[in-house]
Parts: sequence; structure tokens; C-alpha cells
Amino acid sequence: MSEWIAFLHAPREHFAETMTPDEQAVFGAHAARLERLLDEGPLILAGPTLGAVNTGIVVFEAPDEAAAQRILDEDPVIVAGLCSGELRPFRATFLRGR
Repeated sequence: MSEWIAFLHAPREHFAETMTPDEQAVFGAHAARLERLLDEGPLILAGPTLGAVNTGIVVFEAPDEAAAQRILDEDPVIVAGLCSGELRPFRATFLRGR
């Protein structure tokens, strides 16, 4: 299993503070999906950067790049066209408890 990092780029600065109700609904589906991935095992960590630029960071495991890309492409914020995604191979070299 390989590790991957995905960056979810918000559509504007101060996004977390200015989300519309429709955007909040999409992010609710995004959060539910991340919880499901955490329960199922592939999700290692996820969260947003704070401040003016709210980039989401998702670190997860997938067997190969095609599977990792599918995980990113199926995220509700990507499906809705709300965020753009960027996928990179990743190695969690220093991790507490590992």
C-alpha cells in the first residue's frame, strides 16, 4: 500500500469564513466521506490549513496512483467543482507512534 497526499484548493481566500449554505452542504458530504474513509482504514489524517488560505490536506493509503486518483476524484468537493485537487505520492516518514 502506498501513501498519498491530496491538496484541496478552495475557490477563494477566507473560504471557511464565507461559505454559502450550498457550499456548507457539499463540505458536510466531504466530512462524512472522510469519516467513512477513516473508519474503513485508508485515511491517515485530514484537515484544513487555517488563516486566509484554506487548503485541505488529506493523507491516505491506496494501492497505486490510479486508485489514489479515484479517491480524490470521488470527493464531493471535487465532484461539485467547488475545489481543485492536487495529488502527490507521499511518505509519512516521521509519525508519532510509528
